Amino acid sequence: MITKTAIALPNVKSLTDVELIEKAISGREAGFEELVNRYQRQITSYVYRMLNNYDASLDVTQEVFIKVYNSLEKYSSDYKFSTWLYRIAHNAAIDHMRRNSVSQQSLDVETKDGTFQIQIESQQPNPEQLRERSEWRTEIESVVRCLPSVYRELIVLRHGQDLSYDEIAEVTGLPLGTVKNRLFRAREMMREIFVERGFEGI
Repeated sequence: MITKTAIALPNVKSLTDVELIEKAISGREAGFEELVNRYQRQITSYVYRMLNNYDASLDVTQEVFIKVYNSLEKYSSDYKFSTWLYRIAHNAAIDHMRRNSVSQQSLDVETKDGTFQIQIESQQPNPEQLRERSEWRTEIESVVRCLPSVYRELIVLRHGQDLSYDEIAEVTGLPLGTVKNRLFRAREMMREIFVERGFEGI
C-alpha cells in the first residue's frame, strides 16, 4: 500500500523553500523533512563553530529546527528562508552560551571556520598541492579562532557560508555599515596575525 508520504517524497526535492514551507504549514510532513535535509548539515556546522562543542551543536541544531517548525507561519517570503534560518540559529547558539554561563569574554572568543578570500585555483591538484591546501585551510581556521566573536562570526557567515552583506545584516541584526566595517577590520586582524606567524604577502 502506498502512503501519502511515499507519493510526496519524490516530488519535494524539486520544490522551492517557500513551496516546501507552504506544504509543511498545510500538514505535509514531507515538506518540512526536505527543509531539514537541505539545511541540517549547514546549520550544524555553523552552530558547531560558534560553540566548539559537537554534542551541544547537535542539541542546538535540533532546537533550531523545532523553533523553525513552530514558527513557519511567521515566516515572510520577503526574505530568503536560509537567512531567516541562520537568524534563528544565531539566536539559539547565543542563548545556549548564556544558559551555560559562558562569560562575555568567552563569547568574544567563539570558534568559527572561514575560508577567507584566498582561494587557490587549480585544474587537477597533485597530492602535494592537496596537502598544502589542507595545511593552509587549517592555518586559516586557526587564525579565525583568534578573532573576537563579533568579528569571527561575520567572517564565517561571509566566507564560510557565502552569505551576502545584506543577509549577514539580517542574520546578526547589525546595520549594514557595521557589517562591512567589522568585516574589513576582521580581515585586517587576520592579516596581522598571519604576518606575526611569518606569512608574507597576505
